[in-house]
Formats: sequence, structure tokens, C-alpha cells
Amino acid sequence: MADDVGAPRQRDRTATRGSVEVMSRGEVMGCARWASAFAGKHKDHRYYELVEDTIQPDFVFRYFAIKDEDGSVRAVQPFFIIDQDLLLGTNTRLGGVIDFIRRLWPRFMKMRTLMVGCAAGEGHLDGAEHLRRASAEILAASITSLAREMNAPLIVFKEFSAQYRDSLQCLVHHGFARVPSMPNTRLNIDYANFDDYMNKALGQEMRRNLRRKFRAAEKASVIEMTVVDDVAPIVKDIYPLYLKVYERSKLKFEKLTERYFCGLGRLMPDKARFFVWRQGKTIVAFMLCLIEGDELCAEYIGLEYPVALDLHLYFYSFRDVASWAIANGFKWYRSTSLNYDPKFHLKHSLDPLDLYVRHTSKFINPILRRLLPLLEPTRNDKTLPKFSNYADLWARQHPTA
Repeated sequence: MADDVGAPRQRDRTATRGSVEVMSRGEVMGCARWASAFAGKHKDHRYYELVEDTIQPDFVFRYFAIKDEDGSVRAVQPFFIIDQDLLLGTNTRLGGVIDFIRRLWPRFMKMRTLMVGCAAGEGHLDGAEHLRRASAEILAASITSLAREMNAPLIVFKEFSAQYRDSLQCLVHHGFARVPSMPNTRLNIDYANFDDYMNKALGQEMRRNLRRKFRAAEKASVIEMTVVDDVAPIVKDIYPLYLKVYERSKLKFEKLTERYFCGLGRLMPDKARFFVWRQGKTIVAFMLCLIEGDELCAEYIGLEYPVALDLHLYFYSFRDVASWAIANGFKWYRSTSLNYDPKFHLKHSLDPLDLYVRHTSKFINPILRRLLPLLEPTRNDKTLPKFSNYADLWARQHPTA
């Protein structure tokens, strides 16, 4: 994809009580607001820079600078432009039909898309909390015309936490439809230790099942865990494990690189924690976590198959990381999407993420709004409805409001 998003790069668009300017990476780094963007989040401005530098070279990365009437930047919202497959995550039984159609029509249900948010993770609103709704309104009033000028007929606010539903309700008033994305999960780990969590949070059958898995792993060669904030010296060992998990996933999103893992430890040593499991001298698993406040966020995992299956390393690694987190004062264990069955049994709750979608054509957009509930990815997952807070995925307001 050509690195050209069109005319608005150097232009302001007048909007309600403010304006929006599209900035390049170099321009946004000269903006005072960028240095504090997403402060207090486990993925702050450094993370967005890392993602732009290390993954998806065919993406076009840009930044919306949302300005007050006096021209001062009140918030920065990263975005990127991609060719989006609208059928990603739909019923896999249609795969053969879709493949046949695309042999005749290669771009069937693929569209150049402007995505607001993070290319490797959930989206957040930048800026002071009391100004977020007004900032969102400024962006909502301008983004459709900006997308047209960048030749992106589809606009998506990608995976924004449900906590922003009130602030982003203005998008619905501007023709966007909100549908659920595959949710993250969260688990309360405010317990004395892991055994205390098992005894108080889990049922008898699940406790028995976990202990049986742990005994099976412990009968093998000793598995030892270490915690580091930089994996550059061992990236050649852990990266193939990440790829094995990535390739097994039915839904594939961003594909990370060795540079990403190395850069995370270098740029964000205060937030990045890598948990590494060795059997003898061989690394058999690793997990990347990010920390913020009393939350530990499990982002990516790598496993050596078939050892991981034989020794139940998914559960073994969860126990070790949760134990470390509890011992270090963390109260919440967050996890990214997919693999919901074990999380359901471990008593996670869903942490909803929303997609806001619209087409720039006033004629096509009403049709798209009707189709989106049939295309949204959660409808084909059989485990999600089992969670007690499943209804939160579609709730009109933030679930905790």
C-alpha cells in the first residue's frame, strides 16, 4: 500500500468547538501532548511508536490531533489505514464459498479502511477524562469527510473498551453502528495466594482437574520460571513459540515480529514483564505481560508443542503468573481475547470491547448497519454466552455505570 493518505495530512477540518488535524509520526512527536498521551494506561504513547516501527509495514500509520478552538491540542488519537477483510471472524463453514468467489472477485468484501485505535491491542481515548466526550464529538463531526479525502470508504473505531460507551455515543449520532468485538477477560486475584483463589473462587471439580494437571507437569523434568523485562538475548528461542500459537489460532489478527518483543523491553522496561519457563536448558513457554497499577495484563503467549499439551502448560503458566502477581500486590489479572473455555472455568468475567463502524457513503451505510450484526465476530463463539456478564457485550451503557 502506498504511503499516501491524501490531502488532509496538512489540513485542519473545522468541527464542533474545535478542529482535527491529521499528523504524521514526525509531526506528532513534535506535539507536546504526545509525550503524555495515554498516560496511566499499560499501553502508553511509547507502545504506539513501537507498533508502528515493528509490525505491519503495509499499514499507513497517522494521528488525529484534536484541537480546541484556540488551536491547542487537547488529545491525540492514533489511526491506521489497511485493506480490511469484512468477513474475518464470520462462520468458517462459508470458507469454501468465499474462497470460490474471491478467485473470481479478489476484493470481494475487502475494503480500504481507516481504523482508529491500536494495531496491536485495544483502543483508548486520549485526553483528560472530563474532556473525552467533547473530544470525541469534535472527531466524530470531521472523520467521515477526512476518510473520504484519504480514499478510505470504511471507518472503524477498533476495539474500544466499554468504559468509553458514554463518550463515544456521539459516533452513533453520526451514523456509526456499535457491535461487539471479541472481548478481553478479567479475573479478580485479590487473594492470599493461588491456593486461596482456587479454594474460594473455583468449584470442586475444577480444583481437582487443575491439581491433576499440575501433578502431571511436575512428574516430568523440573520446569523453572524466570521473570525478565528484556528478552532480546533469548528472542530466537521464544519467537518460534509465539508463531506456533499464532498459527494454531482460528482467528488471526496482528502478527508480531522479533523486533516487537525486543523493542518492548527496551522502550518500556517499567511496564513489560516476560515470564519464561525452561525444562532443563530448553525454553518450553513464555508469556508477555504488561503492568499498570494493580493490574497485570497477559498479552501474548508462546508454547512448545506437543510438550505444552502433554504438560498442560497453559494452566501451569497461568498458575505461576497469577501466583507471582498475587505475591507482588496485583489485584486483577487481565487477558486478551479468544481461548474462552478455560477462562470460563477459571472464573474470568468478560471485559467487553466495541467496534464502531460506518461507511462514508450515505447510501451504503444504512445497508452496512443492517449487515453488521450478521458479520460481527462474537456470534459464532459458543462459549461466550456461558459467561454471566455476556449481556454486557451489547449493553447500551458501560456495564459498571
